[in-house]
Amino acid sequence: MKHWIDTPEKLRQWLSPKPARVGLDTEFMRERTWWPVLALVQISVADEVLLVDVLAPGMKTALAELLRDTDILKIMHSPSEDLVALGHDCNALPTPMFDTQAAAALCGEGAGLGYQKLVQNLLGISLAKGEQRSDWLRRPLSAAQLEYAADDVRHLFALHDLLDARLESLGRSHWLQEDSQRSLKNAADDRPEPWPHLGMRPAQDFSPAAQTRLLRLMRWREATARSHDLPKNWVIEPPLALRLAEHPPADFNALKAMLEKTPKSPRKLAKELWLALITPLPDEADMPSVKRDQDIDKRLLRQLQQAVLKVAQTHNIPEGMLASRRHLEALMEHWPQWPAALQGWREQLLAEKIDRLMKSR
Repeated sequence: MKHWIDTPEKLRQWLSPKPARVGLDTEFMRERTWWPVLALVQISVADEVLLVDVLAPGMKTALAELLRDTDILKIMHSPSEDLVALGHDCNALPTPMFDTQAAAALCGEGAGLGYQKLVQNLLGISLAKGEQRSDWLRRPLSAAQLEYAADDVRHLFALHDLLDARLESLGRSHWLQEDSQRSLKNAADDRPEPWPHLGMRPAQDFSPAAQTRLLRLMRWREATARSHDLPKNWVIEPPLALRLAEHPPADFNALKAMLEKTPKSPRKLAKELWLALITPLPDEADMPSVKRDQDIDKRLLRQLQQAVLKVAQTHNIPEGMLASRRHLEALMEHWPQWPAALQGWREQLLAEKIDRLMKSR
């Protein structure tokens, strides 16, 4: 049965006595903002589903108490965006946490399975998908929205029971615990990417000066998005940032003329944009360059990828979950230091093969 929870007192009553575990999910809106706007939190307790109205006064404080309670296991599915929403709006993260998507992958069910697909595969239950992109901030919510929201946590306990037992039998429970702790740590350490220009592959042939200008623009873009609570592309779109970095305008008037001719350009932020473009950053002398394809040892990278594939097949886990190309490139660059994302159980599985390849190059 589902229950609409619109006061903190009701929520605390349902969580007393303290349960050993809860299922947890959120609904939020993020189309027009940098931060997700939390609209609803769904909590399963025993056989009941609580639909928690986070717009009610004092509710986020009550939710934070639950999230921080380390005696209660929070079972979630693919929670990365939920962590951002909860961390920002409730100033708390769900600790400890069991991610059913990650658990399924570690059990050999495949990578990135959605909740509906996993419920179908493991429990034989078909769930509706119709309300996924509806307006969760409106009140009252429709009956269809409420039912859809309740379904998102209704089967988490059954999934947890199956997957937890399989992880235990495979000796992989600590793998999931490591990954969950890393996810929570990353969510808590919500700092801007220090070198955001590195993700801009078209800049690989830019001059050092152009890459420096791109770094300035990308940092300004994220800082402005965060401070104004706007999507990054509403601040400046990547094609325009690349163009300005490679072919900077001669002066502020030239920049304004360029923005006037460019659709969806940040005309109202022209002055701030100009200052970002021309103002040196204190650490830009330490800036790494965007790697060109020809600068990467592709033969070694392919050998590493093949080694990862063999280990992944041996353990029946997704190759990408074991080690992505991005992480392998970081390993190649910083060897013998292993990237944080590959430390722990991944390093233990891969170390012998990777070490042999790296030492023989």
